[in-house]
Amino acid sequence: MKARFLISSLLLALAATSSMAGEGHDHGDAQAATNSNGPQRLPDGSVFLPKPAQRQLGLRTMVAEAGELPRSIELNGRVVMDPNAGGRVQAVVPGRIEAGPRGLPNAGQTVRKGEILAYVVPSAAPIDRSNQAAQLAELRAARDLADKRVARLRDLADTVPRKEIEAAESEAASLSQRIAAVSGGLSNRDTLVAPVSGVIASTGAVAGQVVDARELVFEIVDPKRLRIEALAFDAALAGDVAGATLAVGSERVPLSFLGAARSLREQALPLSFGAEGAALGKLAVGQPVRVFVQTRSQVKGIAVPAASLLRSPSNQTIVWVKTAPERFEPRTVTTEPLDGVNVAVTSGLQAGDRVATQGATLINQVR
Repeated sequence: MKARFLISSLLLALAATSSMAGEGHDHGDAQAATNSNGPQRLPDGSVFLPKPAQRQLGLRTMVAEAGELPRSIELNGRVVMDPNAGGRVQAVVPGRIEAGPRGLPNAGQTVRKGEILAYVVPSAAPIDRSNQAAQLAELRAARDLADKRVARLRDLADTVPRKEIEAAESEAASLSQRIAAVSGGLSNRDTLVAPVSGVIASTGAVAGQVVDARELVFEIVDPKRLRIEALAFDAALAGDVAGATLAVGSERVPLSFLGAARSLREQALPLSFGAEGAALGKLAVGQPVRVFVQTRSQVKGIAVPAASLLRSPSNQTIVWVKTAPERFEPRTVTTEPLDGVNVAVTSGLQAGDRVATQGATLINQVR
């Protein structure tokens, strides 16, 4: 809308300037002359765009260079966690969630390896807790008797064999350890710690929440190290991968091919790619992406930015070529995918043509 308003304003301003006449030159109701100095679409389909309008619209062009480009295939993929740079925090025992020393972490919070995230207070049925409490009481009573027996034997150390005293001491120590184990089962908490350093990707923990054993509580990822999983319906592609890229906005992220699975998923072969870089911070685990796999075969073409491709009124793919300082012509082209940011034009362009890149959509709106 902003671009259309700017073009309309230029047309109106230039039309108003050219239509003003001096005193004594009034032509009555005669139709005003057509403005020939403003942006306009010419009868042959080309666009006349004066230099001032080009500067205001921020137009940029590039010189087309022909060459051998890798034949690429576009695959649907999704972002997954790198198992070496991410981890999951699960509850080992069923129980109730309690906040850690710094409270419960929020999604997006940075954590360090070994940091305490939360506690799980084990939950047990009332009858089980009653049985443990009764067992604990019996063990404490037995330990008191064992301590008294040890004391009596020590008083009679001159008449009692040493082995009886050692056996009594060993029994008392065993009862103390059993008491510690039983009481620990009643009061100890399962500590949930961060297995790796990274960012909390997802969390469903709320203070007082009851969780089951093996339930996922936190998920931690390193936003600068992720993996991309793409599905290839041609299994032969796994042996013909020369490279791969991922487009994140206007940035191109190179991918390293890690390998292909040996079992089909949804009648397709999963391909795994590794990705690193700051641009990955814009992605989230599970997000669908487009992966461009470059094969070892070549295709002759011209690499142009994907933003240069537009649609004509007849729904054909076109690019705008600058044929004169103030004139642009549409060219119908055929393209193939390249790397997500650029495309390979296989016909319709010649080496040396100046292709409009930035602001090409504004040229397409001139009427």
